Amino acid sequence: MEHIHSSDGSPSSSHQNPKSTAKWAASLENLLEDPEGVKRFREFLKKEFSEENVLFWLACEDFKKTQDKKQMQEKAKEIYMTFLSSKASSQVNVEGQSRLNEKILEEPHPLMFQKLQDQIFNLMKYDSYSRFLKSDLFLKHKRTEEEEEDPPDAQTAAKRASRIYNT
Repeated sequence: MEHIHSSDGSPSSSHQNPKSTAKWAASLENLLEDPEGVKRFREFLKKEFSEENVLFWLACEDFKKTQDKKQMQEKAKEIYMTFLSSKASSQVNVEGQSRLNEKILEEPHPLMFQKLQDQIFNLMKYDSYSRFLKSDLFLKHKRTEEEEEDPPDAQTAAKRASRIYNT
């Protein structure tokens, strides 16, 4: 278990403002709450040809916030056609998608996609998310953050110089 927070509440510079990569690495939930995190994760998933998973998840999140019945119907149909129908352009791989028949789209309710959304969340969490945290894309971003953190004193300037020459 990593100690991200100092329990005694002592102010240490790095704990004041947790880096976004540290938050992303803490949980997939944190990653998905951060627009920048979502952007990086999507870039990664595109390379893995599984971007539809996060797009489906985001569409479901948006769908749950929809109040208007007519809008809800349109969004439900869009989610179905884009991700769940057998002819879907960005079909997600969920169990029981065949059981979600088109009739349900006429009477949509906010949680109608919840089970499928949870499946995709778990798929991302145990599969692509762990690979994302090991990916160059993530690690590069993390390094950039760490370099920006460095206070501009002589020692770090020397470190920076050595970093430049060692690359």
